[in-house]
Amino acid sequence: MLSRFEVENFKNFKSRLVFDLEDSKKFKFNESAIKNGIIQKGLIYGHNAKGKSNLGYAIFDILKHLSDKNVNDELYKNYANADSGIGVVSFLYEFKLPSGKVRYSYTKDSHQSLIKEHIEINNKTFAKVDREKSSQAIINAKGAESLKKEIENRYVSIVSYINKNSFLDRNDIANNVFYEFIEFIDSMLFFRSLNDGNSYMGHTVGVKEIDQDIIDRGNVKEFETFLNNIGVECILEVVESFGLKILVWVFDDKVIPFFEIASSGTRALALFYFWLQRIKKDNIKFVFIDEFDAFYHFELAKNIVEILKKEDIQVILTTHNTSLISNEILRPDCYYLIDNHKLNNLSSLTLKELREAHNIEKMYKAGSFGRK
Repeated sequence: MLSRFEVENFKNFKSRLVFDLEDSKKFKFNESAIKNGIIQKGLIYGHNAKGKSNLGYAIFDILKHLSDKNVNDELYKNYANADSGIGVVSFLYEFKLPSGKVRYSYTKDSHQSLIKEHIEINNKTFAKVDREKSSQAIINAKGAESLKKEIENRYVSIVSYINKNSFLDRNDIANNVFYEFIEFIDSMLFFRSLNDGNSYMGHTVGVKEIDQDIIDRGNVKEFETFLNNIGVECILEVVESFGLKILVWVFDDKVIPFFEIASSGTRALALFYFWLQRIKKDNIKFVFIDEFDAFYHFELAKNIVEILKKEDIQVILTTHNTSLISNEILRPDCYYLIDNHKLNNLSSLTLKELREAHNIEKMYKAGSFGRK
């Protein structure tokens, strides 16, 4: 799992922003939201323009040079902070994986161009390069001794270079952790549904129509049950028209194509269901859903969180809705406030002893959680 993330000079994050996912407490409720001392289910609350979406883009920047999965380059325009006068953006990730720990840091002067990279596995340097000083890399991976150490191309990551040009023995602990790290990056998923359309990054390559995917997977009746269980009453079927299979609503005397009359909320639910099938079956390990409840009322948003809580994956959600800040849904160390270019969970923002019976939304509105 991702245990810590830091970014500096990226978009609106002029100063260093720290996302500490190991800052968990010993609450005796909603304990399933924590795994191995790391926040596994987290929710980030913040007003408009505070950086919720930019945090997601920053975390998923790593895909551009370590994965072949989908990346939306449009989201990375105006890359460096406009006020800083500095063109270099810094990133740091820490992961706790089944076989060990990874600490990976790098700097870039654009979304594509790497300057420095340093990957440590179990507190030892696995590989690093500083192109400001030299294009000569240091590679300590066992089994990669014959690799060329000169890496002049700034579009080539030293991590990706090792992964694609060597076959490391996984019986070596560090090598095994390295491959677990690569597998984790390849299993990350970002998605959102907003007025300007759907977008996603990670997990896969290419796009597929949501209704066609539901039909092809044979999930029409399951999707119908999902919608009915979550409060959208419907009967769905598949009809053929000019050789094409179409998902339709069934009424007493007619059928209508699903997306012709689906509301914004129902469209968002269809998108969520589309990705939920992959979360359940495709070994996704990390999901970031931006503005996940943009088209949902409170009870529906709560139901979505409850569905995700059942999955053994790390999930980060962003929202504007303070009603979701509740001990009934998660717990104080799982709720993060993003404000003034800082990101801290509720339990770290107060000296008060927080208990399950506390109304933490009311406490938040009353100003009980001061800025750290």
